[in-house]
Parts: sequence; C-alpha cells; structure tokens
Amino acid sequence: MKLRYLVGLSAVLLLSGSAWADDGEALLKKNNCSTCHNMNNKTVGPSLKAIAAKYSGDATAQAKLEAKVRSGGGGSFGSMPMPKAPATVSDADIKTIVSWILTLK
Repeated sequence: MKLRYLVGLSAVLLLSGSAWADDGEALLKKNNCSTCHNMNNKTVGPSLKAIAAKYSGDATAQAKLEAKVRSGGGGSFGSMPMPKAPATVSDADIKTIVSWILTLK
C-alpha cells in the first residue's frame, strides 16, 4: 500500500516538474521574448542555451537575470542592450521564465 502512494507521489512530482518547464516556455512565447531570443541560435539577442551556459554554476544567476529582464541592460553578450520588460509582465512570470532558461542544456 505504501508503494502505491510512493508511485503516485512520484508521478505527481514528475508531472508538476514538466508542467513548470512548459510554463516557462509558454510564458517566454506569450511575452514575446522569442522575438529576440531563439533556443539554439543568436538572433537579436543571445540564444537561450547560450544564456544558460554562461550562467551555469552561478548561484546569483537567477537574481541577476530577473533584474536584467525587469530593468533591461547590456554588455553581457555584446553591444545590443536588452530593453526592459513591459509592466504587463509580472515578476512571477519573469521568475518562471528565468528559472526555465537556467535549466536548459
């Protein structure tokens, strides 16, 4: 009986993890981040995988990137500055998007 609960709990956790990942990607698209950022290739901005690679192992990456998305800025990947996120993008959405990007390999 305990095994059944363990299997059920494991399934819920796996599904919630993939749903969270889907949320990050969906929010990225919904908020038009993909206008400048592509998964694998540099377009106007760096690729999402390049961002994840650059900040891999950086314990402060989440906070740094959330601040950069909210306020804008430049210099991390060249001379093209990133515009600040519109006020319509919530801090929770930015947190989810950045968390998802940092999981990419």
